[in-house]
Amino acid sequence: MMCSLKMVSPRPPTTQFGLQRQITTNGDGFPTFLPKEVKDIKDPFARALAQKIVRIPVPLQMENFRGCVMSSCIKPTVQLPDKSPVVLLHCFDSSCLEWRRAHPLLEEACLETWAIDVLGWGFSDLQKLPPCDAASKRHHLFELWKTYIKRPMILVGPSLGATVAVDFTATYPEAVDKLVLINANAYSEGTGALKDLPKSIAYAGVKLLKSFPLRLLANVLAFSSPLSENIDWTNIGRLHCQMPWWEDAMVNFMISGGYNVASHIKLINHKTLVICSENDQIVSNQLSVKLLCELQNAVFREVPDSGHLPHVENPKQFVKLISDFASGKLN
Repeated sequence: MMCSLKMVSPRPPTTQFGLQRQITTNGDGFPTFLPKEVKDIKDPFARALAQKIVRIPVPLQMENFRGCVMSSCIKPTVQLPDKSPVVLLHCFDSSCLEWRRAHPLLEEACLETWAIDVLGWGFSDLQKLPPCDAASKRHHLFELWKTYIKRPMILVGPSLGATVAVDFTATYPEAVDKLVLINANAYSEGTGALKDLPKSIAYAGVKLLKSFPLRLLANVLAFSSPLSENIDWTNIGRLHCQMPWWEDAMVNFMISGGYNVASHIKLINHKTLVICSENDQIVSNQLSVKLLCELQNAVFREVPDSGHLPHVENPKQFVKLISDFASGKLN
């Protein structure tokens, strides 16, 4: 069923900061700030969502950085001021294109839906690179929320995105109404020994992380899809790696120590939906059960016929869970 609510009226591309949102497109309808390789993507859902990516200015005042970051995201096309907006994060080293199949369905379900690129990943303008450690990612998300969203949200995080969501909620509980944690990787202890690597070796490791064979292997583990589809999905998943600042941002995050949020979990009392996939080959379902037991106010659901990213492989079932959770039908 299509959402029958009034769509957001078009607005001039100017913000309260006097800066233009970056929405200039090329002949194919893609924003000009996206890597040229976006034209090679075949998935129609990814192509459609890529055309909706915009950059909005987010003011950052940090110890080692002061200025506005033109931050990439998908803005909602419906406004529901009487309901909590849904804000989608993404996995480790990914982008908002991860939501290519679920985002349209969430909007059809009449949910005001943002998809946000976490600082240091995605397609933001980071030529002047801010710190990309966990604290900076948290601060960036809060400033984006405070500037544009401005009311408690349903914060959705898959895999490491769940860690980002836990970290954010523990620090800014007033910004969150409910949590959705998907195949959560919330018990990892940061980047471990990687933070002590010499920078030259760290950069070599990051170049390997960017490589097509390694990304394809990760996709084979994450999805039970035909090889041709996995190849295209690999290209989608590494598109942001073509951004000129990506290597520097990844090394910055790696040597910062990453995330360590296990001690925060028991402190969160927000209503939480813990989702795991039937066939996840990357994060053990036992970790989702552990998370369920440690959270103060959580419910648990499993998505059938899906691997690590149920919002890609089984988006209809996933969106139904989100919609029911947002409306209070899941207890």
